[in-house]
Amino acid sequence: MSGQLLVQPEDAPAETHLRVRFRFADDQGTELRFVDQRTFGGLAVEDADPSDPESAPLSLGHIARDPLDPRFDDTAFLAALRRRSSGVKRNLLDQTLISGVGNIYADEALWRSKIHYERPADTLTRAQAALLLASAREVMSAALAVGGTSFDSLYVNVNGESGYFSRALDAYGREGQPCNRCATPMRRSAWMNRSSYHCPRCQRLPRQTTGS
Repeated sequence: MSGQLLVQPEDAPAETHLRVRFRFADDQGTELRFVDQRTFGGLAVEDADPSDPESAPLSLGHIARDPLDPRFDDTAFLAALRRRSSGVKRNLLDQTLISGVGNIYADEALWRSKIHYERPADTLTRAQAALLLASAREVMSAALAVGGTSFDSLYVNVNGESGYFSRALDAYGREGQPCNRCATPMRRSAWMNRSSYHCPRCQRLPRQTTGS
């Protein structure tokens, strides 16, 4: 979606779609601004669990941790993934199972893992599921190192700077371009009102696969 959290000087002109300002008692001169062009965002104030300061607010309890979180449970995720019969990409975007991946990084992780996006998750071997999780982590870490993936001015960091991971994408947005692994032209397919990109050679959909 769109929307940004920006760190700005207090006297900086207000952005057109500025919704909320946060000012801090221990930081004079700067503020955190929430700018939301499409008004999809919301704001809530909740007390932390005193017994676990790092816990998520109760209203977010249904959202899983992201794979870069030190408390992400690999074993539980892999077991849950391999119990699901729906397509593996659908599960990567299910935030009750894993959060933070998104459509772009799902395509990138699947390309690295050589897994077709529609392959039923319960047909993955343990090794394939583990490789997919490792690939998602690699992609997200690489993207963070260069500020994320920015295709336009709506996707920026807290300093208003664009990310450059779009220059390193292997799958997303590369329809018709040669696969960086086998040189087969990449393919784009309509998927759940979005686009899904894959290599038809490296990421074939098995006719019949049995998990083990």
